[in-house]
Amino acid sequence: MYSRTRIKMCGMTRIKDIEMGIAVGLDALGFIFYDKSPRNVTPDFVRSVVAKIPPFIDCVGVFVDRDKKEVEEIVEYCGLSHAQLHGNEDPKYCERLERFASPCHVIKAFRVGDQSKSTNFSPYDDVVHGYLLDTYIKGNAGGTGEVFDWSLIDRLGLQRPVILAGGLSTDNVEDAIKLVGPFGVDVNSGIEIEPGIKDHSKLKEFVRKVRLTELSL
Repeated sequence: MYSRTRIKMCGMTRIKDIEMGIAVGLDALGFIFYDKSPRNVTPDFVRSVVAKIPPFIDCVGVFVDRDKKEVEEIVEYCGLSHAQLHGNEDPKYCERLERFASPCHVIKAFRVGDQSKSTNFSPYDDVVHGYLLDTYIKGNAGGTGEVFDWSLIDRLGLQRPVILAGGLSTDNVEDAIKLVGPFGVDVNSGIEIEPGIKDHSKLKEFVRKVRLTELSL
């Protein structure tokens, strides 16, 4: 259990949402570079945003099975601090990206379900900085908006910091922190009006509940 839970808001597409995220004290902002996502953004947009982000806020690029060279180029061009990988990127891919895109660090996303095993994660232990856990739905690369069974996490014996995702909202983030004790939480659709459009009232409430839950532990 961590004394402070980091908060990342993903799927950023609008300046006003980014400004509100900064105002309420988010630790990280996520930008999706995936054509099939309704929240897909361009490198030019992200570069212009990142240049204006205050210190100590991470900017995370989300990628799905993209050519490593393209990821490196986007990371460098946009000035990203982390690359979050949601596809079938193997440990060697992650290791090379971590090495050549430095100081950008790699977060490997996994979709968790009954089929998940510790051996799915262990090959990545020495080549990534953290694991993002999302919900397994066949044929879906992530951003499901669905909650998975958090009790499955303990049996995985994860050796890197856990960022919990998958259907988090103002209704369940308190329970998520109490039950899982993640290093960070990643919210997206749970605080949206529609894909890519954030509800500022829900965002404020989400952050408030995270901070209150920390004080109660």
